[in-house]
Amino acid sequence: MTAKLATYRRKRDFARTPEPAGELPAEAGGARFVVQRHRASRLHYDLRFEIDGVLVSWAVPKGPTLDPSVRRLAVHVEDHPIEYLHFEGVIPSGEYGGGDVIVWDTGTWEPVHTDDPAAAVAAGELHAEVRGEKLRGRLVLVRRDGPGDGSEQWMLLHKHDEHAVDGWDPEDHPASVLTGRSNEEVKADPDRLWRSDAPAAEASVSLLPDPLPDPLSDEAIDDLEAMGRQGTWEIFGRRLRVTNLDKVLFPGDPPVTKREFLAYTARIAPVVLPYLEGRALNLHRYPNGADRSGFWHKQLPDHAPDWLGSWDNPEADDGETTTYIVAGEPAALVWVANFGALEWHPWTSRTTAMHEPTYALVDLDPGESTSWDDLLVLARLHRTALDHLGVTARAKVTGRRGIQIWIPIVAGYTFDDTRAWVERLSRTVGQVVPELVSWKWEVKARGGLARLDYTQNAINKTLVAPYSPRPAAGAPVSVPITWDELDDPALRPDRWTIRTVLDRLETAGDPFRALLGAAQELSELT
Repeated sequence: MTAKLATYRRKRDFARTPEPAGELPAEAGGARFVVQRHRASRLHYDLRFEIDGVLVSWAVPKGPTLDPSVRRLAVHVEDHPIEYLHFEGVIPSGEYGGGDVIVWDTGTWEPVHTDDPAAAVAAGELHAEVRGEKLRGRLVLVRRDGPGDGSEQWMLLHKHDEHAVDGWDPEDHPASVLTGRSNEEVKADPDRLWRSDAPAAEASVSLLPDPLPDPLSDEAIDDLEAMGRQGTWEIFGRRLRVTNLDKVLFPGDPPVTKREFLAYTARIAPVVLPYLEGRALNLHRYPNGADRSGFWHKQLPDHAPDWLGSWDNPEADDGETTTYIVAGEPAALVWVANFGALEWHPWTSRTTAMHEPTYALVDLDPGESTSWDDLLVLARLHRTALDHLGVTARAKVTGRRGIQIWIPIVAGYTFDDTRAWVERLSRTVGQVVPELVSWKWEVKARGGLARLDYTQNAINKTLVAPYSPRPAAGAPVSVPITWDELDDPALRPDRWTIRTVLDRLETAGDPFRALLGAAQELSELT
């Protein structure tokens, strides 16, 4: 097996490409085939037959056909591992075969006129009876020149049989038989991508969002609703003393009370928790409501319960925060909300490695003259740049005026690394639309233009957490979005509030779930 895949391995850098390396044994069962529509440097189709534990492969520039009058060029390429059989996703730009791949067709096959298909391939002629979703009947592959180095030219044709169709063109049937998606849709939102911090055999990981946590029981919310102005609330197995439940925290029509805010926090806490676990929290407190002045609170208060997670900062200087809250369970976030924290800001690094960020952050900060359409232009340009680089990222609206982009990264980077990388990325974007961007530090010096703020990539500098409320009328929320939603005319930075975002989650899920477990190396920027 190892010898058969030697050419495949030699051409690929398994520190970056999402393709499987071929360490796992082939699945039991009958012989299978696949045709992958592959947009690399140019569009082609990859025809692969399972033979002796590998996928014997041909690149077919114009694709296979059911038309018996058509002859197709097929270039015999290196064998691929069985794990590649149903790979559908994106190979990073710059790697061998970089581009997007869909499973155009798949099914079973059996050799004709031979019991030894490997020998038939070696002899230069393979007859295959295929039973796929699109391809049916007899395919014939014939070598046009002598045996070579594995890249010799062959001819592919379909026999005159009951499955033959005159004029049949594969480009009239472009969708994946697995997902129904096009190459463009897979490129925009891939289901699978390489995780560079994992062994090669495990590196093709799912980017599909995990199921959302089970919703909080109505009984717990009913208990809060039935409570007077204060009381003891049993929530997530903890007993919390809640007070001033009828106090207005967010103005609006009707205004949002502390009771409603706590109910939202309890419902959203299991969804938010993966973005907070193991991280110090900076809290923006507004104990008198969002229409009054707030202040930052970082120190664990003396009256905090013993079960509340915390972290002692070993590098705290005199006068600095010594002990931070760490939300290790949903009840911790409810406690934080009851403490008057209307905004939740987790550190970019974990407490276990405080100098190693786990995300690179792009903060699109609008100026006084920046319109929403201008900001969308900047966000879409970043989307295009990240797509070109093969980088997995997701955006979220801030709930105020801005847009932020989170990029999950592997361990080992410093804040200097991420700040420099984001600066290079954003300066490249800024060169496209210099009339929209200022690089001045002082707000007054920017002339009302937007700032692409790479300086947020620093220790103890934080961006607001996904699904955190913002201190404004109506209780708007910072909400993750899909890349496609940047093209939605209805999108606004404060489109969702604590009263509407739960319905969105129920119908659309959480786009940021794709970032969990998708840590990656940052592509080289030149």
